[in-house]
Amino acid sequence: MDSIWINSANHPQFDAQQKDLQTDVLIIGGGMAGILCAHMLDTAGVDYLLVEADCIGGGITKNTTAKITFQHGLIYDKLICQFGIDGAKLYLEANRSALAKYRKLCRDIDCDFEEKDAFVYSLTNRRKIEAEVEVYRKLGVSAEFVTDLSLPFPVAGAVRVEGQAQFHPLKFAYGIAKGLRILEHTKVRELLPHRAITDHGTIRAKKIIVATHFPFLNKHGSYFVKLYQHRSYVIALQNVPNVDGMYVDESDTGLSFRSYGDLLLLGGGSHRTGKKGGNWQELADFARRHYPNAKEVARWATQDCMSLDGMPYIGQYSMRTPDLYVATGFNKWGMTSSMVAAMILADLVQGKENPYAALISPSRSMLHPQLAVNAAESVIGLLTPTVPRCPHLGCALKYNKQEHSWDCPCHGSRFTKDGQLIDNPATDDRTR
Repeated sequence: MDSIWINSANHPQFDAQQKDLQTDVLIIGGGMAGILCAHMLDTAGVDYLLVEADCIGGGITKNTTAKITFQHGLIYDKLICQFGIDGAKLYLEANRSALAKYRKLCRDIDCDFEEKDAFVYSLTNRRKIEAEVEVYRKLGVSAEFVTDLSLPFPVAGAVRVEGQAQFHPLKFAYGIAKGLRILEHTKVRELLPHRAITDHGTIRAKKIIVATHFPFLNKHGSYFVKLYQHRSYVIALQNVPNVDGMYVDESDTGLSFRSYGDLLLLGGGSHRTGKKGGNWQELADFARRHYPNAKEVARWATQDCMSLDGMPYIGQYSMRTPDLYVATGFNKWGMTSSMVAAMILADLVQGKENPYAALISPSRSMLHPQLAVNAAESVIGLLTPTVPRCPHLGCALKYNKQEHSWDCPCHGSRFTKDGQLIDNPATDDRTR
C-alpha cells in the first residue's frame, strides 16, 4: 500500500549521527517543512543541522496528493469573520508567496511541476460557493463561479482559481535535499533547553525547530488539545479521463481529484483518526459507479494535523520557550503550508521580523468550538478501560480493520499490530 511517489524517485542517502554534535539551528523532522527550512537556512549561510528519525520524506510527505495552492477549501470567508479582511489578506499573501517560491525552485528540479486550475466545489450549497467567490474578489483574486466540471457528477457550484500547481513531492524533496546537512536514522528521544537527546548522543543547538508533523513535547504549547489528526485515503486509477485540474469538495468528508500522467488520484473516505470512516471502500465503490473501466494500480492513506481555526501553527513553540519553534497543523494543505513555515521560521531563527508570523503564531487564541471536542475525546480516551494504551498520554487505542493498525482517537498516534510506532506524537512503541 505504498503511494505512487515512493517507487518513482531516487532517494539520496544520508548518514546517521555518530557522535555528540553542536549547531546553531537544529531542525527535527525530515518532511517537506523540515527540508525547506534547511534549504532556506543553507541559502542564508546559517549553521544548521536537520535530523530525521527514519528517512527524509518517509512520513506524511510521501503520502500527499501534492497540490500547491492558496485555495484551502472555503477558508477566506471564515478568515474575514475571525481576523478581518487584513488577516485574510495576510494569509492569502503568505500562501501566494509560497506558491511563487515553489514555482521558482521547480525550474531547476525535475519534479513534474505543472500549473493547474484549482476548484473547490459543493454538491448542494450554491450560496457557499458564491460567497467565497465574492470574498476572493474583495481580496483582489481573480476567481470564477462555475458549474461545468470535468467530474462524473453534477455540482451546485465551484470556485475556480487559475495558476495553482501540482508536482511529484518526493522528486522535489529529494532534489532540494541534495547537499544539505542532514542526518537520517537519528531519532530525538528527549528535548531539553538547547539540547536534543538521541539514540546516538547529544546535539546542542542555540535554536531548535520541531517539524515532526505533530509536536511531541507535551509540557509546552498545549498541542494535545489544540490539534487532532484526520485520516484520508487515496486510490490511483488507470483508464479514466484526465480531469485537468485539482478538485476538492468543500465538505471535510467529500472527495478530491487530480491527475498525474495517465492516473487519476481519487481521495476521500476521511475520518478522525481512531474513528470509523469510508476508507478505501468508499473510493472503490465510487470508482465502480462512475469509472466502470478503471483499474486500481495503487492505494495509500495519509494523516493530517487539524488546528482549531483552520490555520497552521508556525512560530515560537510557546510563550515560555524563546529558542524553540514549531511548524504543525497544516489542515490538509501541507505542501503550501510547509513553504510558509520555512519562510517564517528561517526569519525568526535569524532574529528577523516576518510579516506573517503574528497571524499564524501558535500562541493565538484557543477559544474555538473544536477545543471542547478535542478535550472531550481526550477524556473519553483516558477513561476507557481497555488495553492496549498509547504511550503518548495513556489513551485507549482503537483497532483499524482497514489498515490493520492500532490508532489513538485522542491525538492520532498509530501502531502496527505488533505495537511498533507508525505515526506520532508518541515517540515509543505502544504498551501491550
